[in-house]
Amino acid sequence: MDRNEMNASVVELMDREAIRECMFRYCRGIDRQDEAALRSAYWPDATDRHGPYQGSATGFVDWALEKLRTQGERSVHIVANLSITLRGMQAAVETYFTALQRDRDAQGIAREVFLAGRYLDRFEKRAEEWRIAQRTVVYDWVRPLGTPEGSEAERFGPRQPIGGVRGDDPVHALLAAIQQPGSQDDPGSARNL
Repeated sequence: MDRNEMNASVVELMDREAIRECMFRYCRGIDRQDEAALRSAYWPDATDRHGPYQGSATGFVDWALEKLRTQGERSVHIVANLSITLRGMQAAVETYFTALQRDRDAQGIAREVFLAGRYLDRFEKRAEEWRIAQRTVVYDWVRPLGTPEGSEAERFGPRQPIGGVRGDDPVHALLAAIQQPGSQDDPGSARNL
C-alpha cells in the first residue's frame, strides 16, 4: 500500500467513525432530551420520516422534545449493526436500533413499549462534518410491555444513580469534570510544563 492509498484509507476510517459518533449523539440527544445534541445530528435542511411524523428534521426535533416534555418519562435507544456505504461526500447508512420507552397515555397512565427497527439515513459531509440529511425509520418489531408496577424508587432500589433528562443526568457531571486540552488544569499544557 503506497502513501496515497494509506491516506485514503485513514480518511475513510475517520469518515466512518464520524458517522458512528453522530448516531451515538442522536441517541444521547433523544434519551437525555438534550436539544443541542439532538439538533447536531441533523443538517438544518434535513428531513425525517419517523413514525407518525414526516417533515423537516428541525420540526421532528421540536415535535419529539415537546412530546417527551409532556408525555415521556424515560427512553433508552441502543444502536448496532451500522452498515455504511460511502459514496464521496454522501453515505447510505442502515443502523439497527432497539428502544425501550415509557410515557403516559391520554388518561395519564404510565405505559412501556419495546421497539426494534432500523434507521435508514442518507448522510452528507459538509465542511468536513458528517450529519444526517434524510432519515426514514423502519419499524421491524413493537411490543407493548404494559404498565410498570410501583414507583421508580421501588423498581430501582439500591441501583443509583438513576438516569435523567434535560441536564439532570450523571453524564453531564462527567462531561463537565473532564479537563479541556490546553487549559490551565491540563497537566500536559505548555503552561504547566
